[in-house]
Formats: sequence, C-alpha cells, structure tokens
Amino acid sequence: MKLPGQDAIARQADEHLVTHRVKLPRKLVEHPIRQVGKRLSLALVVLLVTAFIVYADADGYNDNSDGSVDLLDAFYYATVTLSTTGYGDITPVSDAARLTNIFVITPLRVLFLIILVGTTLEALTERTREEWRLNRWRSTLRDHTVVVGFGTKGRSAIQTVCATGLRKEQVVVVDPSGKAIEAATAHGYAGVIGDATRSDVLNRAELFRAKQIIIATQRDDTAVLVTLTARQLNRGAKIVVAVREEENAPLLKQSGADAVITSASAAGRLLGLSVLSPAAGMVMEDLISQGSGLDLVERPVIKSEVGRGPREVDDLVVSVLRGHRVLGYDDPAVGELQLTDRLITIVRATPATHVAPDARPLPRD
Repeated sequence: MKLPGQDAIARQADEHLVTHRVKLPRKLVEHPIRQVGKRLSLALVVLLVTAFIVYADADGYNDNSDGSVDLLDAFYYATVTLSTTGYGDITPVSDAARLTNIFVITPLRVLFLIILVGTTLEALTERTREEWRLNRWRSTLRDHTVVVGFGTKGRSAIQTVCATGLRKEQVVVVDPSGKAIEAATAHGYAGVIGDATRSDVLNRAELFRAKQIIIATQRDDTAVLVTLTARQLNRGAKIVVAVREEENAPLLKQSGADAVITSASAAGRLLGLSVLSPAAGMVMEDLISQGSGLDLVERPVIKSEVGRGPREVDDLVVSVLRGHRVLGYDDPAVGELQLTDRLITIVRATPATHVAPDARPLPRD
C-alpha cells in the first residue's frame, strides 16, 4: 500500500539541513529584555551618582582646558572614569577629592563594570549550566515515555499516562514545531525539536532506551515512517500509534506497532453510542478519562485471587491477559485465575488505584 505524500516525506527524511535540539523544562525566569533594562538602569544610576559626587566637590578637581569643572565636566569625568578610559584632562587635586576617588568612585567603577560585564558572564554561565543539565538528563534517562506529536491527541495521551503515576521527568516530547515544544516544556516535559522520521532526532530523545512510545502525528503516512524508524531503534518498547483512517491500521501493525488506535472511528463509535444511549456514552467517556470517576486499569493477580474465577474477584473484571492472549471475563478458556495472569478491571478512581503503565508489549493480532 502506498500512502499519499510518502515519497515527499521520504525525500524530506533524507535532507541533512533539519534543525533539531533538545529543550529541557526550566523554571520561569524574567524576560531577557527586562533583565537587560534593569542592568542598564542600574548602570545609569551609578553614572548619575558618580557625576553628582564629582560636581558636589567641583573645587577639588582641575580641568586642563579652563581650570574649572561644571556639570557637563562632571558627567564627562564620571563617564571616562567608570569606563576606565581615563584621559587625564580632568584630575582630582584636593585631598578630599582624592579620598572620594579612592573610597567612593573606585567602588562605583567596579560596580559599573560588573553590571556591564555581568550580562555576558550570566550568558556564559547559563550556557554551561544548560549543557550540564542536558548531559545529566541524558545519563539518567531510562525506561521513559517518548511522545511523538504534541497536538490534541498527544497531550491527552500524556495526561492519561501521567495520571497513572508516571512522572513528568520521564516524558520526552518530539515535535517539529518550536511552539509545540515550548508548550511541552512549560508543562514540565522535556522536548526535542525535529522531524521524528529521522533516526538522529529520535536518538536525541533517547528512544533506544525508552519503555513506551506514543505516536500521535497529524498524518497517517508520517505515523508509518515514525513507527518503522522507532521499531528499528528499539525492539522491545511498547509502541502505540494513533491514525485517522482504519484501513492504515494493518500497515502500522506490520511496521511494528503493538496497538493502533483509529481516532476517527473511535470518535464516531462514541458519537453513535451517545445517540443510542446518552448515559452509556457518558460512562464510556468516563472510562477513557483517566483519574476521575471510573477507570480502566491493568493489574497483576494477587495470591488471594489465584484459583478463583474472574467473577469472584472483588474488582469488576473485564478481561484477563494470559500470555499473549486477551480473554473476556466470560471466556471458558479462562477457568481459574493464575498468578501469572493480569486483569483489566474497572475501578473507582482514587489516588490508591493509580497503576503505573505495564512495560510488557500488548498482544498482537
């Protein structure tokens, strides 16, 4: 099957001029323009203070041109002194003026230089700090979740996964839009700007060490290429993909996806169910909204449940995962629960019921 636009995306994947970089979440800081404005204002205050100090003791200074120091001369002297230019045409001659230069003007000169040089030093320090944070992030990132696409589907998927107990530090978002990555980092997620069909971009997201991969791109052909690349880089991760057209689901499973969600069909079925029974539609919407009302959770079988039937368990069991099979609660093949089984149950959402996502791939058809 040849998807629309696949050749164009393949050509784009071969280009080497794609800009991509990693952005880590950071604390809110003051706008750079405001920071520079404050520094310039402080420097101007220091200049004014110095000029008025010189003007107040004008008799203690000598101007080589006319011998007197007026207000303009005071500002001129303050400027050349604070900037360490020092032409020597205006000099302190009295003891008071010289003492003022030693104990007042010199500290002001140092402060003035610190203010001007401070911006450059801060930029260098910030760059070094950012490099250190990035290296530390790379060295500690393990078993994380990579989300390709930070649109409506991607954001909803992250919120659902994080509602089960996943920490925000364990989520990496990949998106070609800089604005999308800025939104992701503002929410506390790490972000990588770039085309996810390129292996070097996915490597920056440390995808080869990821535990789960969620692909929620805008186009189905892009989703196929991303899935192929992701499965090639990481053979053991669980890959879940969202597509628009149901006919593309088999192709994605052949490409390495463990589960494929058809967003258009799922939304359509929910709409149809809501028409037939608004209450049933509300229940289904509640089930897929993690962290509130009723939740679908996967958990292991506990020892006290071994040997019992699915209907004898305290929780409402929907399905039983046994090996690579998903069995309904009423399937005769279930029989008695085993310790190696896992249960898909419906529970009332409370902080105690949050279950971290399972690392094992979903059963394939």
